[in-house]
Amino acid sequence: MGSVENGCVEEPLLKSKGLEEDIEEISSCGQFIELAVEENKKLWCLAGPAIFTALAQYSLGALTQVFAGHLTTLELDAVSIENMVIAGLAYGIMLGMGSALETLCGQAFGAGQHHMLGVYMQRSWVILIFTSLLLLPIYIFATPLLLLLGQDPAIARLAGTFSLYMLPQLLAYALNFPIQKFLQAQSKVMAMAWVSAFALVFHVFLSWLLIVRFGLGLVGAAVSLNVAWWVVVVGQFAYIAMGYCPGAWTGFSWAAFRDLGAFARLSVASAIMMW
Repeated sequence: MGSVENGCVEEPLLKSKGLEEDIEEISSCGQFIELAVEENKKLWCLAGPAIFTALAQYSLGALTQVFAGHLTTLELDAVSIENMVIAGLAYGIMLGMGSALETLCGQAFGAGQHHMLGVYMQRSWVILIFTSLLLLPIYIFATPLLLLLGQDPAIARLAGTFSLYMLPQLLAYALNFPIQKFLQAQSKVMAMAWVSAFALVFHVFLSWLLIVRFGLGLVGAAVSLNVAWWVVVVGQFAYIAMGYCPGAWTGFSWAAFRDLGAFARLSVASAIMMW
């Protein structure tokens, strides 16, 4: 895979010794344990920040529900339903479709075609932004959909209102997941973790300020959650644009609009596999 930031991994996980011998032969139990510990350290340098990033971003919605507990029971129910049903559906679809980049970016990075990572990311943006437009009716008509599912009318109306407030989050999903896969393919996991950590801390502060301190209710909850997701998107893209991914990001390209049909099919297949 190459190197990982902060010197955690400075060489491939498996050391190549040539065509005839891929890794050194293990001749004792002690040597096996030593190599296992060494490889586990390298793997956790990658997995640890990635796990933290996933937990931090999941916690954005969970913490919004916690702060919504300071509101009325009706408003808490509305926030919970929007998070779990409306946003949850969009999150799953977007994450699944964005995961198609895991294969493409991994192959491009391994083949030394680093410039293609940026093209693939932009191509995924195009597909996911189009998908977000297809998902718009779920947000816009959340109230009648929830009523159709037998939800309490008062809760359905509030959840529908909150869904409209959360439309900026939908676009953030479309941009965020391709960026994440782009960074993961280059082992830039620490950058993702730091941005997510900042967004999480800022989200807690902003939620307290808007919901508890100023008493803005559902509007405050929506503003705080939308801002947190856009902090993640802008922070990660700023990291890329500032030149920390040399060769992989060469600017916006019209090549992103080529082969969209094949890319869309791969994205849909990836989403189905995730589900």
